[in-house]
Amino acid sequence: MESIIVKGGNELGGKIRVHGSKNSCLPILAAVILTDDVCVIHNCPDLTDVSAAVKILEFLGCGVERDADVITVDSRTLDRCDIPEGLMREMRSSIVFLGSVLSRLGKAELYTPGGCEIGLRPIDLHISALKALGADIDESHGKLSCKRNAAFSGTNINLSFPSVGATENIILACAVSKGVTNIYNAAREPEIAVLVDFLNKCGAKIKLKADGTISICGVEKLHGCEFRVIPDRITAATYMAAVASAGGDVLIEDIAPIHLKSVISVFEQAGCSIDVGKSSLRIKSPEILKPVRNVRTMPYPGFPTDAQAPVMATATKADGTSVIVENIFESRYKHVPQLIRLGAKIRVEDRVAVIDGVKKLYGARVEATDLRGGGALIVAALRAEGQSEITNIHHIDRGYEKIETALGSIGADIKRG
Repeated sequence: MESIIVKGGNELGGKIRVHGSKNSCLPILAAVILTDDVCVIHNCPDLTDVSAAVKILEFLGCGVERDADVITVDSRTLDRCDIPEGLMREMRSSIVFLGSVLSRLGKAELYTPGGCEIGLRPIDLHISALKALGADIDESHGKLSCKRNAAFSGTNINLSFPSVGATENIILACAVSKGVTNIYNAAREPEIAVLVDFLNKCGAKIKLKADGTISICGVEKLHGCEFRVIPDRITAATYMAAVASAGGDVLIEDIAPIHLKSVISVFEQAGCSIDVGKSSLRIKSPEILKPVRNVRTMPYPGFPTDAQAPVMATATKADGTSVIVENIFESRYKHVPQLIRLGAKIRVEDRVAVIDGVKKLYGARVEATDLRGGGALIVAALRAEGQSEITNIHHIDRGYEKIETALGSIGADIKRG
């Protein structure tokens, strides 16, 4: 079984490019089903989650071709409405196919999703919203059997929590429909706005209002288009954490700085020097990192839950005590015991983690328990004395494209073993 081997102690320098956003690419690949046409999607990252989405499209009958970071999907040949449990369980966000398949074919059969075990990701918001639109959904033993007897008609949907996945599924279900649907308390993540941009380019009529409401005026048909996925803001945050942890001065290119405001603020609080450009930022680590006093994960534009673990790994180096509060997922501290194996001092009580900075970390054999936790272990290993081996790297490959090659290009001693 493959692992990632890191020899700590190297400062980082030079420039590094951020790949396309996983969390933007996946809903767009689900959305192409609605077009009954050919779509060309650029800047698709080479990740196992993206490969899983491609396999789902192919199983449904779509023609899919990949050339480097360009994926071309012909959904005119789509002829199935069912997705096997094995494919659904390959990624947590596979539920995003529900809205598009149900809208296109009038029925869908799939299973509750799998992926990282970072806590509950209930799909009740998805189901209740689709039922409000007129869908008939039967859930039994993890299987969802869904159908609609007529085209979805407009309604008002109030989300009790600004769920990204539920917001995406409602948008996908209603883009081709009758009437106007308004989503109140919708998620505001950049990936939502980009999904709307993609669908509007295909002929949809969707508006993002200033108060956060999303208004969807259903259309009869969508057409194909060519589109480019935005940069991955969580990968950018992880690279920032790597520089802050290992030390150094690095230019991070191909990013959208506006999507990183809350992350930039935390690293500035830690004493990093950050110079923001139009589509890049330069981060320079201080000689002594300052603690981050109160980082709280929140829905966008707050600090992202996906960046919590890499920032925690950086905080293990700080001169003082940092506090992180995880407000999104209740089981997102599974990386903590692994960081402790490297010598970190971390105490967790309920949703609060207290990190006492230590002068040294030491290389050890550790296990990636989830995607972002795996990224955090690499961040910590970059400053640890000696060699670290990170196992279960299939989690890491879900969201970081060839991370050993990327970090190696800026001076890290890291390889796949």
